[in-house]
Amino acid sequence: MFSERLKKTGKAKGFTAKEMADSLYISLRNYRKYESGDARPTIERFVLIADLLDVSADYLLCRDAFLTKHDHSIYKMKQDNK
Repeated sequence: MFSERLKKTGKAKGFTAKEMADSLYISLRNYRKYESGDARPTIERFVLIADLLDVSADYLLCRDAFLTKHDHSIYKMKQDNK
């Protein structure tokens, strides 16, 4: 889940694994462990990953149904407040 989304999103945003590792202040080997699912980042590093990739934590955790449900709710609230 997370590992696949991390790898796919990083590539789509134009980051190499080395660039991601450098931005996270970790070794390339440790970053590759995130991508392979052999290790998980700390919560602080997880938030940094989301910020670097400009995506939500929910997106990285593959909570697409949650995002869709809440995006619609936010849109409805905005419309109701007009």
